[in-house]
Amino acid sequence: MKKYLLLFFASSITISTLAQSRRLIDSGAMPQVFAPGILSTPYSEWSVSFSPDGNTAYSSLGDVFWTIITAKKVNGAWQRPEVVPFSGKFRDTDPFVTPDGKALFFISSRPYLPGAAPNVPQAAIHIWKVKKQTDGSWGTPAHLDSTINLTGVGNYAPSVSAKGTLYYCSPRKGLTGMQSFFAIREGDHYDKPQQLLIPGATEIQDPFIAPDESYLVYLDGNDLCVSFKQNGAWTKEEKLGPEVNNGNNLSSPHVSADGKILYYTSDRIAGFYKRDLNGPALTYDQLLNENNSLYNNRGNILMIPIHLNH
Repeated sequence: MKKYLLLFFASSITISTLAQSRRLIDSGAMPQVFAPGILSTPYSEWSVSFSPDGNTAYSSLGDVFWTIITAKKVNGAWQRPEVVPFSGKFRDTDPFVTPDGKALFFISSRPYLPGAAPNVPQAAIHIWKVKKQTDGSWGTPAHLDSTINLTGVGNYAPSVSAKGTLYYCSPRKGLTGMQSFFAIREGDHYDKPQQLLIPGATEIQDPFIAPDESYLVYLDGNDLCVSFKQNGAWTKEEKLGPEVNNGNNLSSPHVSADGKILYYTSDRIAGFYKRDLNGPALTYDQLLNENNSLYNNRGNILMIPIHLNH
């Protein structure tokens, strides 16, 4: 989900947190732009997700009319993306492929109420699910039931575990900012959602749940954080290191199937581009080129090694 408190700790806690962060992200590691010019472009893109084999990627493109796109990797190279068959009309974003690859969850403004005008978008963004057909194509998206999607309330950033538990975030009445929820799948329906509570967390946005639910990566304020499930409870929030949390706008964490690569969206420029202040002033054409480059502050999908298997 696109970006919509800084917490102060005692020095002993800060030192402990930094030590934990160093084990998660190697000290001094530099993120890389994912699929530059293909899935990371001069435009706004975020929320990448992958097929189980890692050879098909899904992400979101567009500032206003969010659209879900997909690209395939052939001989190690990502190919030109295309719009998925079920997107390209309404505002669709936050694609998430289930661990078994049989379904894709996303959020959309498309109409869902019985009798609603077919071409009039809904004000509230809701979660939808589309299943993969036997021929490998995607079917018709289905609106999740009213246990999850409340009338007039937006839901964002769905993430699903291997056993089908749904995690997502939503600005619910009576809660501070954006908070996350989880709902256990029971047969053909979801149980009542429960608020996700993590010690030390203020806001829990853009939750990414591990397939086995052993960890959760999420956004708190403007920092990416992680919590581990131990003895049925979530551990205290750990902020990822400065290699990731460097003051830029961040969103949409996603971890590779092997748990070794963290993908996320950032408008980071430092380390990627720096204007030459020792040279002559830019011409208009050079200014246009700069603004049409990958590093124009509109955000790219970044990737960095992460150590989550303690």
